[in-house]
Amino acid sequence: MLRIAFVIPTLDQSGAERQLTTLACGLSGTHVDPHVIALDRGGPYEQQLQQASIPVQVLHKRGRFDPAAILRLRSALQKLQPDIIQSFLFSANTLVRLPGIAPPQARIIVSERCVDSWKSGWQLWLDRQLANRAHCLTANSQSVATFYRNLGVPAERITVIPNGTATTPATLLTRSAARQILGLPESACVIGYIGRFARQKRLQDLIWAFQLLHQTIENSRLVLIGTGPEEERLKQLAAGFDCNSKILFAGHRSDATALLPALDAFVLPSEFEGMSNSLMEAMAAGIPCAASNISPNGELIQNGEHGMLFPVGSGPEIARTLLRMHRDPALSARMATQAANRIHSEFTPRQMIDRHMQLYQRLQQQK
Repeated sequence: MLRIAFVIPTLDQSGAERQLTTLACGLSGTHVDPHVIALDRGGPYEQQLQQASIPVQVLHKRGRFDPAAILRLRSALQKLQPDIIQSFLFSANTLVRLPGIAPPQARIIVSERCVDSWKSGWQLWLDRQLANRAHCLTANSQSVATFYRNLGVPAERITVIPNGTATTPATLLTRSAARQILGLPESACVIGYIGRFARQKRLQDLIWAFQLLHQTIENSRLVLIGTGPEEERLKQLAAGFDCNSKILFAGHRSDATALLPALDAFVLPSEFEGMSNSLMEAMAAGIPCAASNISPNGELIQNGEHGMLFPVGSGPEIARTLLRMHRDPALSARMATQAANRIHSEFTPRQMIDRHMQLYQRLQQQK
């Protein structure tokens, strides 16, 4: 029996947490004994893990540096004596690599989920210092792998394992039902975004684009599902536009993925990503997609084949792209079908889980 300790800051409803939960639940009962340690707090995925009989331990770490929580992490890992420790996100990736934290026999995997251009100098310095203290770094895209290879992580220690999405027609509502729940007119042209309201997502560009688009498509709506630190600033921006009454801030919704059929187009204007779960889910749902032309999005979308790409930071270009998609429904439908086919054939949860299992077996053989 292979014992794996997954370490992550929280179990909030976000991308890395979703992938960890999918992975742990998929491994449970397959000669693997998964355990989850949340450094700061639990969250919505805690219940799902517990329903799968996966033990969850929350360490209640306070602030950026909490020596008592670090000792609790060391104690938890020493008690578990895992064969594999796999961490997700910066704080967990840092702590599991500190000297004396992991039992000596454990193989350490750090999972990087983003082209982390947001990191400050000291964080990048710390990543460089700890680069050789993990047996493997998993990246969810080639772009993330390149970022960390340039940071000094040896290429032979990097393994690319793309995200897997479980979105299928069976998990979605009908268009009419989704629009009824959101209070959207059946005949409206609905543009949407699902995800965190964070600075990197550049949602201000999407709001500016919608202001332009609405002047041409009067029966249009913009739906923004999620929450985050930029929410109030975005609401203030929208309030200054004539189309404000046509912009719906729908808040956090646990049924967000099921509501995707309400959209005529999904937009991801981010300035950096790793491999966007929300974009993958929209593609899997057969929703026409437009995204910024950053490298990770380009790994999912070939422009004009699986969706449309536009330059980062340009509201007018977003509006122009959406107008083209609206005026050419045949093109939008073809791209949406090809995108869904690609996700369902190349980015399934089973493929993601199997790739991790192959990695675990390889690391065990290296002992």
